[in-house]
Amino acid sequence: MKKGNHYVLVFVALMASLFVLVTSISQSAESLQENKGQREQAAPAGVEISTEELKQILLEGKFPVIDVRPKEEYAVSHIPGSVNIFETEIEQMMKLCPDKSSGLVLYCNGPHCHKTGRVAEMLSKKDYTNIKKYRDGLPVWLAFGNAAETSLSGFKYVCSSDSTAVLVDARSKEEYGTGTIKSAVNLQAGDIEAANKDGRLPYTDHGTRIIVFGNSVAQARLLAEAIAQRAYWNSSYVTETYENLKKSGL
Repeated sequence: MKKGNHYVLVFVALMASLFVLVTSISQSAESLQENKGQREQAAPAGVEISTEELKQILLEGKFPVIDVRPKEEYAVSHIPGSVNIFETEIEQMMKLCPDKSSGLVLYCNGPHCHKTGRVAEMLSKKDYTNIKKYRDGLPVWLAFGNAAETSLSGFKYVCSSDSTAVLVDARSKEEYGTGTIKSAVNLQAGDIEAANKDGRLPYTDHGTRIIVFGNSVAQARLLAEAIAQRAYWNSSYVTETYENLKKSGL
């Protein structure tokens, strides 16, 4: 083989190798870019927050906390200060939060309930930002010793359908003696230890539903929170006064 032809063959081989290398690098870059795009696309909408962060948001009241469960569940037990809009009612949420960047919090029935994630995705597609998700939900809120709220319709449902629930009258013994809600026990914050022993509180089953009512919502809430702090993790208070409960037919 002539020397000139040899150089030509070497040059061609080098160019072929360079072409293969450039093509490979280009394909790798495209693949990385595609994978990055897929990861960004797959990233869930919203930012998860803790119970303490939720408490601070509720305290400041800067933006709404939305319970996306059915209204019947919300009525029986919900995080105090939250509003109820079911997960499919996106337009209603948009009316509540017209400013898409002002912020909102979503929650439902805990880590294994996917309503919060679904709603966050739908709102994100509507160009909402600053979406916060309390994925721990109502179960963890209660587990940390916080009380929930029960609305009038929820209280009526429990009274008629849950014979295991414990209803607690937070009024004075004298007021309790003049009449109360059927099957309710009387209890004040200082009586909790005695109530554990005498049966007024279900000491052998701390998961029993306990609902407190009183002369005022504040009175009921104070006692419900005290009971919750004694590991009765399914405690709530009614958002109506005793007088209004009686007027409603209870």
